Amino acid sequence: MIAVGAVLDTDELWQIVDRERTSLADLLEGLSPQEWETRTRCGDWRVRDIAAHLTIAARYSYGQVVREMVRARGDWNRMIHDSAVREADVPVAGIVANLRSIVGSRRLAPTTSPREPLLDLLVHGQDIALALGRERAMRPAAARDSADRVWTMRFPPRPWPLPKARLVATDIEWTRGEGEEIRGPITSLLLLLTGRPQAAREWAERTGEPFPAGSCAGLGRGA
Repeated sequence: MIAVGAVLDTDELWQIVDRERTSLADLLEGLSPQEWETRTRCGDWRVRDIAAHLTIAARYSYGQVVREMVRARGDWNRMIHDSAVREADVPVAGIVANLRSIVGSRRLAPTTSPREPLLDLLVHGQDIALALGRERAMRPAAARDSADRVWTMRFPPRPWPLPKARLVATDIEWTRGEGEEIRGPITSLLLLLTGRPQAAREWAERTGEPFPAGSCAGLGRGA
């Protein structure tokens, strides 16, 4: 088991964000036209929509965000979805270029902390990889930081209900919650916390660890 501090420091966190953006751009650059159009498990989101979404927070000004909210009539989820679809309506080389252009950026979306870009990249990177049948590594320390962020999230409001269980990571020191124990790799626990129970089980099985069947109870599909 890997032991680490409770939360990554800001400099280390941003370094990981930069590496995640770069490695994801490298993956996307090699996709076929058909792979770009692949539907993910996140509703009607395609690979290209998720990739475009991951470029927005670091590129949009506050004014642009306000305009998008007005277009979405104040619906936060609709704004996120519709802005991603519009950003995805460009040649795929442009999406990759936009992702590479924000490596080194420290701009944040309104109301968010530096932990949100890492959370977005880790979870949505898995959404893309799983849709394509690829494996995408996740550093345990980074996954632990994001899992802890989800658990403690108050604002922006957490979009996923917390499981009524005691979560115990088996590959890094991290425990949260009370109740029936769910043990697994920290990546599986992060995917579970973000409403992706099937992906959580698949990740655990890939590492050879059992994941309890009941761990999906009460959790919906992530977005």
